[in-house]
Amino acid sequence: MLFCKISCILMKEIKSKNYSIYFSSSGYTELSLFIKANNYSQIFIHLDDNTQKYCLEVFLKQIQKFNFNKILSKPGEKNKNIKSCAQLWDKLSELSGDRKSLILNLGGGVVGDMGGFIASTFKRGIDYINIPTTLLSMVDASVGGKTGIDLGVLKNQIGTFYDPKMVIVDTLYLDTLNENELISGYAEIFKHSIISSSKIFNKLISANTSIDFKNLQTIRNSIKIKNEIVLLDKKENKERKALNFGHTLGHAIESYFLKSKNRLLHGEAIAIGIVLASHISSKLFGFSSKKLNNIKSHILSIYNKVLFDKNDIDKITKLLVHDKKNSHGKINFVLIKDIGKPVYDIEVDNNLILKAFKYYSL
Repeated sequence: MLFCKISCILMKEIKSKNYSIYFSSSGYTELSLFIKANNYSQIFIHLDDNTQKYCLEVFLKQIQKFNFNKILSKPGEKNKNIKSCAQLWDKLSELSGDRKSLILNLGGGVVGDMGGFIASTFKRGIDYINIPTTLLSMVDASVGGKTGIDLGVLKNQIGTFYDPKMVIVDTLYLDTLNENELISGYAEIFKHSIISSSKIFNKLISANTSIDFKNLQTIRNSIKIKNEIVLLDKKENKERKALNFGHTLGHAIESYFLKSKNRLLHGEAIAIGIVLASHISSKLFGFSSKKLNNIKSHILSIYNKVLFDKNDIDKITKLLVHDKKNSHGKINFVLIKDIGKPVYDIEVDNNLILKAFKYYSL
């Protein structure tokens, strides 16, 4: 009886403003009903090479049979660009896609971000649904209605706010991931705890390396945190900015390493950004040194330490001018006064950034 109650709680959907987020089998039932109710002229499943190989069969076994066409993009952040979009737009046109078409994004953050952007711009906007297959895309990219592509090595410089019709989160797909991909997704879960909940933060800190990255309750809690913030502030005027904690330097680090042989996954770069932002918060807002050290220890118990020299730091700092949160020529950081107490639009001196890197490297 207790198991049934827990299962029902886990499977209950989360409501966003214009769509719902479903968990496991309930999502496929809702998807079948949705497809039948909307009489789409064409259904396209957007995949990359990896999700076509490892996830498509899993998906098709869960859903009632329907007719569809596949549209393929190349995997990886390096392919999240306008060239890839043009190829997808061409393919949609070749397959007679029209305004009554539907795109199902079956994949990680790149598939979801780019597929959502394609949907928002093709024929001035068609419907899409996200079925994230990585931990990172489950707790971050698939939720919130942001779509986007990169401009060169600069992350998510081009994009739209455009909601999916639904999101289906199924941990079955996590079995297709290697350990590094799972760990990458955890950075966003940890970030969500820092900006919102001492209870969840303390639970994660105390678990350290025994964390179950596939735990549905943990994933659902993280999605719930993000969704509640998005409901407060869809267009990132205030509260939603908190979701960028660790991302100002994290994105710059990710961009810097994007074309390097030592390329970092998104979560690996954001994990470093979280440590750096926490250190800067301690200097500017008196964030607890004990909690700062706990954050650093927790991050380094999960992620390998990355070595930075002065040249690396200088180049990363120069990339900050391209951050999307900037305005009026000012580089804006999201920092924290305490767990669950973020502050927005904070200018940070380069000397403080350098000291933060030194703290991380100790």
